[in-house]
Amino acid sequence: MYKDILVTVDLDHESSWKKAVPVAIKQAQSFGARLHVLTVVPSVGMSMVGQFFPKGYEGKVLEAYNQRLHEFVSEHIPSDIKVQHIVGQGTVYEVILKMAKKTNCDLIVIGAHRPELKDYLLGPNAARVVRHADCSVMVVRD
Repeated sequence: MYKDILVTVDLDHESSWKKAVPVAIKQAQSFGARLHVLTVVPSVGMSMVGQFFPKGYEGKVLEAYNQRLHEFVSEHIPSDIKVQHIVGQGTVYEVILKMAKKTNCDLIVIGAHRPELKDYLLGPNAARVVRHADCSVMVVRD
């Protein structure tokens, strides 16, 4: 049923992937699907903020996250699953939706925390992904 599955991980917060990654692995194994593992780095390129960082800082950050993502995949994803490593940059939900389209994913697996009051007003990343995705989205709660 699924050929390409996108799973999102925040490498700095285990709670973002602790339950979602095993679900994505199970789905990938069940359908022989390719797993696209995505982490998103916030953009620091705004002129107001970017001027305070040394030249080439963004490139170094992206490379560091790429290495961390490869280490994460080696540690947490079985070697028999086909994996694509993706490091995106920008607003989390926008990058998730963009990469889902770019990789032709037919399922997005995303972890979600219990909503706080502010999330009901602003909408968390998972809710925005669910509302705007062109494919099925599986939200895995803590």
